[in-house]
Formats: sequence, structure tokens, C-alpha cells
Amino acid sequence: MDAVSKLQIAHILRNVARYSLLLLTLFTFTFALLSGAEKYGGGLNGVLKNSPNALPWMGLLLLVYVAWKWEWIGGLLITVLGLFLVYYFNFQGPRFYWAVFFVTILVVVLGVCFMLSSYLRKTAH
Repeated sequence: MDAVSKLQIAHILRNVARYSLLLLTLFTFTFALLSGAEKYGGGLNGVLKNSPNALPWMGLLLLVYVAWKWEWIGGLLITVLGLFLVYYFNFQGPRFYWAVFFVTILVVVLGVCFMLSSYLRKTAH
């Protein structure tokens, strides 16, 4: 594979990982923040009391920022967090939901996309 095609593939992988993770994280963060607020009385007070539910996704948002700046480190950290999320949300309790499994596995795959993009850029030069 020549350097130009490696750089093109790296560019595609980086953009897919960046924007997919950004959209996934923002959507899931918002859902986690708002979905349980009504049991605390709703409104701003309910959202604030329910905010610990959104902490894992806030962490992922921070890691997306890191990966935006440093692909290899950010991709590695996202992959590790994704593996933790797969275990915690799918195999920690008695329930298993395919949708949750898909979302958490997607985090792992997109983290690997960042690492592959970084690798292809380094080997192209």
C-alpha cells in the first residue's frame, strides 16, 4: 500500500471516529442526564440530582477531546473505557440488552479506529 492511500484511509478512519463518537457521546450523555430526572421531581433540580448517571459519558466526551488532539493516546484510552463500559453495562447484572451492547462495543471499535489512523499516518511517512 502506498503512502497516499494510507493517508486517505487514515483520514477517513479519523473523521469517522471523531464525528461518530462525538454524536454518540452527546446523545447518550443527554439521554443519561435527562432520563431519570423525573424521579427526582423533574426540572433543573431533578437534572442536577440525576447528573451522576451521565458521568461515564462525560468522561468519554473528555477522551474524545484528547483523541482529537492526540489520536494514539486518546484512541487507547477510549478503547480501554469502552471495554469497561461493555463489561459494566452488559455483564455486571442480570439484564442484557442488545442495544446497550451495540453502543458500548461501538465505543471500542471507534477507539481502535483512532489508533489505526495514528498508525497509518506514522507508517505513511
